[in-house]
Amino acid sequence: MKAVGLEFYKLRRKRVLLMIVLFLTVELGWAFVSAGMAISRNPEKAGWEGVLVTIASMNGLFLPILSAVVVSRICDMEHTGNTWKLLMAASFKRSGIYAAKYACACLLLLLFIILQSMAILCFGIANGFEQSFPLSLLLRFAAGTMLASLAVIALQQWISFSVKNQAFGLGLGMIGGFIGMAADLFPEAVRRIFIWSYYTGLSPISYKYENETMEFVTRGFEPYLPAAALLIGAAVYLIGSIHASRQEE
Repeated sequence: MKAVGLEFYKLRRKRVLLMIVLFLTVELGWAFVSAGMAISRNPEKAGWEGVLVTIASMNGLFLPILSAVVVSRICDMEHTGNTWKLLMAASFKRSGIYAAKYACACLLLLLFIILQSMAILCFGIANGFEQSFPLSLLLRFAAGTMLASLAVIALQQWISFSVKNQAFGLGLGMIGGFIGMAADLFPEAVRRIFIWSYYTGLSPISYKYENETMEFVTRGFEPYLPAAALLIGAAVYLIGSIHASRQEE
């Protein structure tokens, strides 16, 4: 916990929270305008499902980029300041530093997801959705988003730790955002290879077209998808941690 607190302390002038608020504002503004237009065209389709589908799709674009920005800011402090020897002298192990930075990034993304979930609730109430608030769906949505983010953060941190030039990590985030946005267009077997596809894959709501009409579908709980995301994230984190520990100090 001391190491995690130190990471947050070092971020105090990095404007990371401002970056999170800006990303959240742009994403929700885009999503809510899109959902509002859909509701005005088809008032009978107004409901929580459409908002959750839209936000899940937007997360596939925005969260890989935000994860890249957050992780880059967290890892770049040690590269630019060359503080590795100072941390080693303070009896911090590289694996411990790696874990602290990962925990810091995950907590920041968790804050984003909590604020996003609250905004979805407020949007539904403001638009007078007649259906009762689907707490279970929102919890599944938030948990799936966080699970996908854990894997994405693990990959971004591995790259940001390994390469001093943070442009590589940011470039990976932009590529991930493109894949996450277009993931549903890929075949199922290909889609599951890319961790960014799990933002929509773990969403409790999907859609299909019947007679040229979009219908929302509530997915049953499929344990293999969260298990796959968790295993991918754990494997990438472990590989990255081992690689970081073996780097020259």
